[in-house]
Amino acid sequence: MTSRTIGKIVQAESLRGRIGESLSAAIISGELAPGTLVSVPTLAAQFEVSATPVREAMLDLAQRGFVEPVRNKGFRVTTVSLEELRNIIEVRQLLEAPAMRTLAGELSASDLRPWRDLAATITGHAERGELTSFVENDRNFHLGLIGLHGNSRLVAMVRELRSQTRMVNLATMRESPELAQSAREHHEMLDLIEAGEGAELEELTVRHLAHVVAWWGEPKSSH
Repeated sequence: MTSRTIGKIVQAESLRGRIGESLSAAIISGELAPGTLVSVPTLAAQFEVSATPVREAMLDLAQRGFVEPVRNKGFRVTTVSLEELRNIIEVRQLLEAPAMRTLAGELSASDLRPWRDLAATITGHAERGELTSFVENDRNFHLGLIGLHGNSRLVAMVRELRSQTRMVNLATMRESPELAQSAREHHEMLDLIEAGEGAELEELTVRHLAHVVAWWGEPKSSH
């Protein structure tokens, strides 16, 4: 993990949760690869916080299956198989795509302005190869839009499914056409919402989520 992946947490509010979200995004993006051994003191130094909230965050991640404790050493990042990932993505497609379709034509240009700003932020992270930030803002984009559907249980289910997702080779695709295309698709989704094109929006959401399986596969060289 590089200093770019994890930075100083400047607000005391919910340090445990904020650290956990940052670490989970690093694991999901593949910057913390399966099998990586991490120690609480090292992470505390990188976050510039005490060991206590880091230890608590790691224990939370262990309960969710992200990491497993290693006696006297710290925690090891767990592995998700390709078959498991395909199953997770299939469920996400079944849940997220129809929910996104319901938003078509329901939001005005003014309503969509903050989402367009967020999509631009995601594009910037993709262009700079900031994978953890890319994943964190991608999560905020999708969960936020699905939240507009009005079903809190749906949001909770999708959030948990996203937490189980791993993109172990995403780190090899910094500044790649594939990563840039995924970023552009956020803008395309917003265009379809504004235009009221529900069927096209549902289809795009399915394709968009399928990128995750491709990123899990064999490493690709950057272009």
